[in-house]
Amino acid sequence: ATPDPLPLMVFFYERQGQFIRCESRPADPGPGFELVVIYPDGREEIEHFDDGIELNLRQMQLESQLTATGWFGPHGRVI
Repeated sequence: ATPDPLPLMVFFYERQGQFIRCESRPADPGPGFELVVIYPDGREEIEHFDDGIELNLRQMQLESQLTATGWFGPHGRVI
């Protein structure tokens, strides 16, 4: 049996009424994972990772970068 796909995780960072939305999700199409970051100005960045460990390490790095520059979070949920 194939394993269940990982859920979409959405989390936000907030600073002075602005929000950065981050999504971690299975890659579409194909293997691996994607980290999508949507900035307050609408700009979107998508990074691809071969495995969940790489994705998790990048999420922790992103969290450190954002909190160091005054963003509060992450606030999120699993969909």
